Amino acid sequence: MRKLIVQQWVTVDNVAAEEDGGLSFVSGEPFSDATNPAFKAKLMGFIDSVDTLILGANTYAQSKGYWPYAEEQGEYGEKLNNLTKFVASSKLADAPWGDFPAATVTRDPAATVRELKERTGKDIWLWGSLSLMRSLLDAGVVDEIRMLVCAAARGKGTRVFEDRRDDLKLLEATSFENGVALLRYGIKN
Repeated sequence: MRKLIVQQWVTVDNVAAEEDGGLSFVSGEPFSDATNPAFKAKLMGFIDSVDTLILGANTYAQSKGYWPYAEEQGEYGEKLNNLTKFVASSKLADAPWGDFPAATVTRDPAATVRELKERTGKDIWLWGSLSLMRSLLDAGVVDEIRMLVCAAARGKGTRVFEDRRDDLKLLEATSFENGVALLRYGIKN
Protein backbone atom coordinates (compact mmCIF):
# COMPACT_ATOMS: atom_id res chain seq x y z
CA MET A 1 0.00 0.00 0.00
CA ARG A 2 1.19 3.49 -0.79
CA LYS A 3 2.12 5.85 2.04
CA LEU A 4 1.20 9.48 2.60
CA ILE A 5 4.39 11.33 3.48
CA VAL A 6 4.33 14.89 4.81
CA GLN A 7 7.41 17.03 4.22
CA GLN A 8 7.93 20.27 6.13
CA TRP A 9 10.82 22.73 6.25
CA VAL A 10 11.11 23.84 9.89
CA THR A 11 13.32 25.81 12.25
CA VAL A 12 14.99 24.22 15.25
CA ASP A 13 12.16 25.68 17.36
CA ASN A 14 9.47 23.90 15.28
CA VAL A 15 8.32 26.91 13.21
CA ALA A 16 7.16 25.94 9.72
CA ALA A 17 5.88 29.37 8.66
CA GLU A 18 6.99 32.76 9.89
CA GLU A 19 4.49 35.29 11.19
CA ASP A 20 4.07 36.68 7.66
CA GLY A 21 3.68 33.14 6.26
CA GLY A 22 7.19 33.21 4.81
CA LEU A 23 9.99 30.68 4.84
CA SER A 24 13.07 32.91 4.92
CA PHE A 25 14.72 30.40 7.25
CA VAL A 26 14.90 27.71 4.55
CA SER A 27 18.50 26.87 3.88
CA GLY A 28 20.35 24.18 2.05
CA GLU A 29 18.92 25.00 -1.37
CA PRO A 30 19.27 21.64 -3.16
CA PHE A 31 19.35 22.66 -6.79
CA SER A 32 22.59 24.51 -7.55
CA ASP A 33 26.07 23.30 -8.42
CA ALA A 34 27.27 24.44 -4.98
CA THR A 35 24.78 22.25 -3.13
CA ASN A 36 26.05 19.55 -0.83
CA PRO A 37 25.89 16.36 -2.96
CA ALA A 38 24.58 14.17 -0.12
CA PHE A 39 21.74 16.61 0.60
CA LYS A 40 20.83 16.90 -3.06
CA ALA A 41 20.89 13.11 -3.45
CA LYS A 42 18.57 12.69 -0.45
CA LEU A 43 16.01 15.16 -1.85
CA MET A 44 16.22 13.70 -5.35
CA GLY A 45 15.79 10.22 -3.90
CA PHE A 46 12.66 11.38 -2.12
CA ILE A 47 11.10 13.00 -5.18
CA ASP A 48 11.84 9.82 -7.13
CA SER A 49 9.90 7.81 -4.51
CA VAL A 50 6.61 9.71 -5.03
CA ASP A 51 4.29 10.18 -7.99
CA THR A 52 1.52 12.27 -6.44
CA LEU A 53 1.62 15.68 -4.76
CA ILE A 54 -1.11 17.04 -2.48
CA LEU A 55 -1.31 20.70 -1.55
CA GLY A 56 -3.67 22.83 0.47
CA ALA A 57 -5.30 25.81 -1.21
CA ASN A 58 -2.87 28.34 0.34
CA THR A 59 0.24 26.37 -0.61
CA TYR A 60 -1.18 25.96 -4.10
CA ALA A 61 -1.82 29.72 -4.38
CA GLN A 62 1.78 30.43 -3.26
CA SER A 63 3.27 27.84 -5.64
CA LYS A 64 1.32 28.04 -8.91
CA GLY A 65 2.99 31.26 -10.07
CA TYR A 66 6.53 30.00 -9.44
CA TRP A 67 7.05 26.26 -9.73
CA PRO A 68 5.57 25.64 -13.20
CA TYR A 69 8.01 28.24 -14.58
CA ALA A 70 11.04 27.54 -12.35
CA GLU A 71 13.50 26.35 -14.97
CA GLU A 72 16.39 27.21 -12.61
CA GLN A 73 15.22 24.35 -10.37
CA GLY A 74 16.51 21.90 -12.98
CA GLU A 75 15.73 18.20 -12.67
CA TYR A 76 14.04 18.65 -9.28
CA GLY A 77 11.61 21.23 -10.66
CA GLU A 78 10.93 19.13 -13.74
CA LYS A 79 10.08 16.11 -11.60
CA LEU A 80 7.94 18.16 -9.20
CA ASN A 81 5.98 19.73 -12.05
CA ASN A 82 5.29 16.34 -13.64
CA LEU A 83 3.83 14.78 -10.49
CA THR A 84 0.09 14.12 -10.41
CA LYS A 85 -1.31 16.92 -8.26
CA PHE A 86 -4.32 17.34 -6.00
CA VAL A 87 -5.38 20.57 -4.28
CA ALA A 88 -7.61 20.43 -1.22
CA SER A 89 -10.05 23.31 -1.46
CA SER A 90 -13.68 24.04 -0.75
CA LYS A 91 -13.64 27.11 -3.01
CA LEU A 92 -11.50 26.44 -6.09
CA ALA A 93 -13.22 25.14 -9.23
CA ASP A 94 -9.97 24.31 -10.99
CA ALA A 95 -6.24 24.38 -10.27
CA PRO A 96 -4.09 25.10 -13.33
CA TRP A 97 -0.32 24.46 -13.15
CA GLY A 98 1.23 26.42 -16.02
CA ASP A 99 1.74 24.27 -19.12
CA PHE A 100 1.72 21.10 -17.01
CA PRO A 101 -1.42 19.08 -16.34
CA ALA A 102 -3.72 20.89 -13.92
CA ALA A 103 -4.17 19.66 -10.39
CA THR A 104 -7.39 17.92 -9.45
CA VAL A 105 -9.40 19.80 -6.84
CA THR A 106 -10.65 17.67 -3.97
CA ARG A 107 -13.28 18.73 -1.46
CA ASP A 108 -12.61 15.69 0.77
CA PRO A 109 -8.83 15.24 1.03
CA ALA A 110 -8.96 12.39 3.58
CA ALA A 111 -11.23 10.35 1.29
CA THR A 112 -9.01 11.20 -1.68
CA VAL A 113 -5.91 10.03 0.21
CA ARG A 114 -7.62 6.79 1.24
CA GLU A 115 -8.57 6.17 -2.39
CA LEU A 116 -5.08 7.02 -3.68
CA LYS A 117 -3.48 4.67 -1.14
CA GLU A 118 -5.49 1.78 -2.59
CA ARG A 119 -4.22 2.43 -6.12
CA THR A 120 -0.92 1.12 -7.39
CA GLY A 121 1.92 3.57 -7.67
CA LYS A 122 4.60 5.32 -5.71
CA ASP A 123 4.08 7.12 -2.41
CA ILE A 124 2.05 10.32 -2.01
CA TRP A 125 3.65 13.60 -0.89
CA LEU A 126 1.87 16.27 1.14
CA TRP A 127 3.83 19.44 0.56
CA GLY A 128 3.62 22.14 3.24
CA SER A 129 -0.05 22.89 3.91
CA LEU A 130 -0.04 22.86 7.71
CA SER A 131 -3.82 23.00 8.19
CA LEU A 132 -4.30 20.19 5.70
CA MET A 133 -1.52 18.19 7.37
CA ARG A 134 -3.22 18.52 10.74
CA SER A 135 -6.61 17.45 9.39
CA LEU A 136 -5.05 14.43 7.66
CA LEU A 137 -3.19 13.51 10.86
CA ASP A 138 -6.51 13.67 12.71
CA ALA A 139 -8.08 11.48 10.00
CA GLY A 140 -5.35 8.89 10.54
CA VAL A 141 -4.09 8.82 6.94
CA VAL A 142 -0.55 10.23 7.42
CA ASP A 143 2.13 7.53 7.51
CA GLU A 144 5.34 9.54 7.78
CA ILE A 145 6.52 13.05 8.55
CA ARG A 146 9.80 14.32 7.10
CA MET A 147 11.12 17.47 8.70
CA LEU A 148 13.97 19.34 7.06
CA VAL A 149 15.28 21.22 10.08
CA CYS A 150 17.16 24.43 9.26
CA ALA A 151 19.79 25.93 11.54
CA ALA A 152 17.61 28.89 12.51
CA ALA A 153 15.12 29.82 15.23
CA ARG A 154 12.24 32.27 14.89
CA GLY A 155 10.52 32.20 18.28
CA LYS A 156 7.20 33.12 16.69
CA GLY A 157 5.28 31.77 13.76
CA THR A 158 3.16 28.76 12.92
CA ARG A 159 4.48 25.57 14.45
CA VAL A 160 4.28 22.16 12.81
CA PHE A 161 2.54 20.69 15.84
CA GLU A 162 0.14 22.77 17.90
CA ASP A 163 -0.72 19.97 20.30
CA ARG A 164 1.05 17.18 22.08
CA ARG A 165 1.97 14.17 19.92
CA ASP A 166 3.04 10.89 21.46
CA ASP A 167 2.59 8.79 18.33
CA LEU A 168 5.85 9.62 16.51
CA LYS A 169 8.54 7.01 15.97
CA LEU A 170 11.96 8.18 14.79
CA LEU A 171 12.89 6.43 11.53
CA GLU A 172 15.93 8.48 10.50
CA ALA A 173 18.07 11.38 11.68
CA THR A 174 20.61 12.58 9.12
CA SER A 175 22.65 15.77 9.23
CA PHE A 176 24.20 17.47 6.22
CA GLU A 177 27.18 19.82 5.82
CA ASN A 178 24.83 22.65 4.81
CA GLY A 179 23.39 22.75 8.35
CA VAL A 180 20.11 21.02 7.52
CA ALA A 181 19.05 17.90 9.41
CA LEU A 182 16.48 15.45 8.06
CA LEU A 183 14.26 13.92 10.73
CA ARG A 184 11.87 11.22 9.53
CA TYR A 185 9.09 10.04 11.83
CA GLY A 186 6.61 7.25 11.34
CA ILE A 187 3.18 7.48 12.92
CA LYS A 188 2.62 4.73 15.50
CA ASN A 189 -0.67 2.90 15.18
